[in-house]
Amino acid sequence: MKFNLGLLALAVGAFGIGVTEFAPMGMLPVIAGDLHVSIPAAGLLVSAYAMGVLIGAPLMTLTTGRIDRRTLLIALMGIFTLGNALSAVADGYWMLMAARVVTSFNHGAFFGVGSVVAASLVPPDKRAGAVAAMFTGLTVATIGGVPAATWVSEAIGWRTAFAGIAGVGAIAMLSLRLALPPLPAAEGGDMRAELRVLTRGPVVMALALTTIGFGGVFTVFTYIVPILRDVTHGSTGYVTAMLMLFGVGATIGNGVGGRLADRSVDRALMTMLAIMALTLLAFAVLMQWPATAAIAILIWGIASFAIVPPLQMRVMDAASDAPNLASAMNIGAFNLGNAIGAALGGGVIGAGLGLPTVSLAGAALAAAALAMLMAFRRQPSAAACPS
Repeated sequence: MKFNLGLLALAVGAFGIGVTEFAPMGMLPVIAGDLHVSIPAAGLLVSAYAMGVLIGAPLMTLTTGRIDRRTLLIALMGIFTLGNALSAVADGYWMLMAARVVTSFNHGAFFGVGSVVAASLVPPDKRAGAVAAMFTGLTVATIGGVPAATWVSEAIGWRTAFAGIAGVGAIAMLSLRLALPPLPAAEGGDMRAELRVLTRGPVVMALALTTIGFGGVFTVFTYIVPILRDVTHGSTGYVTAMLMLFGVGATIGNGVGGRLADRSVDRALMTMLAIMALTLLAFAVLMQWPATAAIAILIWGIASFAIVPPLQMRVMDAASDAPNLASAMNIGAFNLGNAIGAALGGGVIGAGLGLPTVSLAGAALAAAALAMLMAFRRQPSAAACPS
């Protein structure tokens, strides 16, 4: 795919969102200590963000359907910048909670509308690759942005980290303004048409697949730090390196997933869900040794984010005549999967089953998503969703 400034600007926005979504997981001990709350209470900041995405995705998409797409994307990054700035000046737990909810309201609509815009900037046979290019910003955030924010929070303070993320939002706003042309909203689009799309069987199936499939990723990723510390017995440097390695795998997987999805959405999903399930199954044993854990984390990272472009394309294809709300709802489905996965992993730990069992639970969700996909393909209505 040729270099495209519009896709780069969208990727900058995705980078900022990726940092603000994932970095708090690494900052939880610092935030908890500074605000004098427990780790589980600080963890609710992550859950609040995910719930804000679920609420904000349909709300922002339905109420902005007639706004120029470039203007809308800039405004959404304005919400992102405001939310992170409020986080930076939060003087208490509940103010930080409110700031995180404000920040989350841009997330679903930005990725949903951004995916549609990205696909419109390239030829039809490159649409999945264009969506993957935008999501590259998200995966690059896991390599550099999240570890950097975690380091800043420990060395200087978590408020400074949020201030830096707000700065990324300002850069994204400027980039979108300069790189994208005016993009008037599609004629004839209305709220009722967008809502009707969500009643279609293939769309509902695609959203369910995203929730279960990506839930398998966060069942394990939410607890990867205690796994690497307590089971692998890794040092702080090793844990940081493994988080970066997962990000490298995610970046590779995102590109691979986009290319595979341009050939066949469903074949890409079946292949990568199978790899993810098998890798997490093996990780339950391989996490005991640093070298084998590293190999598993790299493969897991590749498979985990290789499913993102085809999952997004599956929804967009099923809702091709009114894709904005369905696309945004799919981003909400990713976050619902995050919440379900985190709850499942936490339930496994709370039941005293041990950290290796968390990986088995993640493998079970990935296998369930694969079974769902195969069942969907056997149904006659699945033909409505191109693959």
